[in-house]
Amino acid sequence: MSRVAILGASGTIGKALTELLSTSGQRVLLVGRNADRLEAVSRDWNQPFAVTDCSSSQSLEDTLRRSVEQDGPFRGIVNCIGSVVLKPAHLTTDDEFRQTLETNLFTAFATIRAAAKLLRNPESGGSVILFASAAAEVGIQNHEAIAAAKGGVIGLARSAAATYAPANIRVNVISPGLIRTEMTRRIWENPAGAAASIALHALGRLGEPQQVASLAGWLLDPAQSFITGQVIGVDGGLGHVLARRG
Repeated sequence: MSRVAILGASGTIGKALTELLSTSGQRVLLVGRNADRLEAVSRDWNQPFAVTDCSSSQSLEDTLRRSVEQDGPFRGIVNCIGSVVLKPAHLTTDDEFRQTLETNLFTAFATIRAAAKLLRNPESGGSVILFASAAAEVGIQNHEAIAAAKGGVIGLARSAAATYAPANIRVNVISPGLIRTEMTRRIWENPAGAAASIALHALGRLGEPQQVASLAGWLLDPAQSFITGQVIGVDGGLGHVLARRG
């Protein structure tokens, strides 16, 4: 049975996707930088893990290639890695901006490079899933750094979808709104922050990690083999729908 590699597997969405795939009997490789956190997820779901720097194309490719040699091919690679800087541009330091690009855009580029080599089979192909943000599709105050990084992810994915379509490699993007994760906890646990965020979403609520994982699982399914180059929002309408006022 072919497998799925989840990058950023110890994060909230990565763990939700690991649970979804594991409970349906699928094999998963958990990838990330924090060995202790990966080991905890590995124990929970009896899945192997690998520690590597996903912002380094060579490091990621070497890690995934070793796994292929030991345990067989991947049918999908999902990059759940992300960060967020909520500051206006004039208060964002160069180091903060570079780190935002490295965490979000560099890891996405490394994912594409590795997938292009390891999923390159015209018959079976594979599915690559990257993560953007509704902030890359609609202007939201104080999101300049993350909007720039995630906008780059969208452009990268669409170009890669065209480049690797002949190899039957599908590349799609999930674009969340505000999801209740550990990374965003400081926002949704603050009553004022939560209320302001909810007001931006047309559905009037925040998203849950399982809702994002559900879409990722669907895109990984070979039944969706005619879908590529798409940016799909799990955002309560934030990216494209005006929230009701009053």
